[in-house]
Amino acid sequence: MRILTIDGGGIRGVYPAHIIHRIKEELGINFSEYFDLIVGTSTGSIIAAALSIDYPISKIVKLYKEKGEEIFRKNKFGAFGFLTAKYNNHTLIKELKVAFGDKTLSNTSTRLMIPATDIGNGQVYVFKSSYLDEFVRDKNTKILDAVLASCSAPAFFKPHIVKEYLLADGGLWANNPSLAALIETAGKLNGSLQDIKMLSIGTGIGNRYYNAGKPNRLWGLATGWRGKKLIDMILNLQSKSAQNMVGLMLNQDQYLRINFEKEKPLSLDDIQSVSDLISLADHDFTYNFSKIKDFLEISKHKIMRKNGLPN
Repeated sequence: MRILTIDGGGIRGVYPAHIIHRIKEELGINFSEYFDLIVGTSTGSIIAAALSIDYPISKIVKLYKEKGEEIFRKNKFGAFGFLTAKYNNHTLIKELKVAFGDKTLSNTSTRLMIPATDIGNGQVYVFKSSYLDEFVRDKNTKILDAVLASCSAPAFFKPHIVKEYLLADGGLWANNPSLAALIETAGKLNGSLQDIKMLSIGTGIGNRYYNAGKPNRLWGLATGWRGKKLIDMILNLQSKSAQNMVGLMLNQDQYLRINFEKEKPLSLDDIQSVSDLISLADHDFTYNFSKIKDFLEISKHKIMRKNGLPN
């Protein structure tokens, strides 16, 4: 079982998008053909869904570069996300329609999972393509709706309603969806842990969200916790936690994690960081090229396909 997972992280999704674009360019992988399961959360769901229907990854990179500023344009009364969502989702919806049209979760070329959160019932909610006969709930759900729900980060975008469910960002529990992917493979797909190979691409890990020391007396949601920074930290912690757990469950030759760390906090909506993130992604791809090629067994995979052998 070959699995690809992509973290959430708002505008930082340009980092995994560019790495995947370079993998496509240099190694010639058709992701929907090569991977048995693709899982993406929040901004990662945009990339995962695109790969699952063979939508050009170059266009997704272009989306971050050219439409990011418009997507993260503040609502008039939403500067801090206290009275309304910080951003409206009009541009995001328009761009997702361009990419996915009316395609549903029955139209993917490989297995696709998109984590979201059912905030109405306090439950996790996972969109799944129709890869098992028992998966009937989502088969007619538009990919656009699944992605939009997973991208609805609290305070940043309003929740999205799908089939009477009030849904928000899957990053609240699976910002790094690698653990969810592992459980799905070992559980629903009856896969053996020994037969799994997982490529997991993150959107960065930030540090120092709060200064150490005694909290001041005004430590409230809007003061000490600083609302948006709290959301950023929660998503950051979830990614770290999942990475550590999957790293303990899989051997080194089964799990390749590509990510970066920064000393400063990382935000979901720092538009000015796009160029730096692309440059960093290019550097990290180049530095890890041999490791990625060996991990994906590209030469072996191509030889087997050429000879018509199972892979």
